[in-house]
Amino acid sequence: MSDPQKSPEDELAGTEQPFVQHLVELRDRLIRALAAVGVAAAVLAIFPGPGELYDLLAAPLVAHLPKGATLIATSVISPFMVPLKILLMAAFLLALPVVLYQLWAFIAPGLYSHEKRLVLPLVVSSSVLFFIGVAFCYFFVFGQVFKFIQGFAPKSITAAPDIEAYLSFVLTMFLAFGLAFEVPVAVVVLARLGVVSVEKLRAFRGYFVVLAFIIAAIVTPPDVVSQLALAIPMCLLYELGIWAAQLFLKYTQAPEQDADAARP
Repeated sequence: MSDPQKSPEDELAGTEQPFVQHLVELRDRLIRALAAVGVAAAVLAIFPGPGELYDLLAAPLVAHLPKGATLIATSVISPFMVPLKILLMAAFLLALPVVLYQLWAFIAPGLYSHEKRLVLPLVVSSSVLFFIGVAFCYFFVFGQVFKFIQGFAPKSITAAPDIEAYLSFVLTMFLAFGLAFEVPVAVVVLARLGVVSVEKLRAFRGYFVVLAFIIAAIVTPPDVVSQLALAIPMCLLYELGIWAAQLFLKYTQAPEQDADAARP
C-alpha cells in the first residue's frame, strides 16, 4: 500500500536519471550515425568526386537524350549544389547499414532476449532490400522510363532537362523503390509485434495487390512500364514477407511460448 504522506517528488525519485541516460544514449547513437555519413561523404568526395557521381547518376537519362542534347542548370548555384546533394545522398546510402544498426541498437535494450534475435537479421535485410530497390530503379526502371518518354515526345521538341528537376525526380524514384522493397521487413515486424497475424496477412493479399498498384500509380511517372515495375515487385515481396514472418515467429518466440506449444 502506498504511503499517503509520500510527496510527488518522492514518487518521481529515480526516474529522472534513467530518462537522462536514454537521452545521452540517443545522442551518442545519432552522433555515430552522422559520423558514419560524414566519413562516407569524405571518402566519396575524394573518389570518385561529386562531379563524377552526378555524371553516373545522369547516365541513364543522357543515354536516351537526342544527339547533342545535354542537361542544363537554370540556377546560378545549381552546378555546385546539385552535385553536393548527390554526394550527401550517396554517403547516406553507403552508411545506411551503420545508421540502421544504431537505430536498432538503441531499441534493443528494451527487448527480450528472444526478440533481440530480430536485430541483426532486420538490419541486414533492411539494408540489402533498400539497396536492391535503388539498384533495380537505376539499372532497369530509369532506362525504360526515359526510353518511353523520348519515344513519345514529338520530333519538334528538343529535350534539355534541368539538373535540379532531374535530381528531384531521381530522389523520389529511389525513395519509392527503396521503401517498396522494404515490404517484407514491414510484414515481419507487424507480425512479430502481434499487430496482425499471418492468417490476416494472407487474407489481406488481394487488397494489397490493389494497394500496390494505387501506390505505383501515384509515385511513378504516368507510364505503364514504371508502374508495373513497382507494383509487381511489391506484390512478390509481400508474399516473401509472409513466408519470412512464419520463420521469424517460429524462431523468435519466447521460451514459455515454446513450452506451451509443446504441451498436449
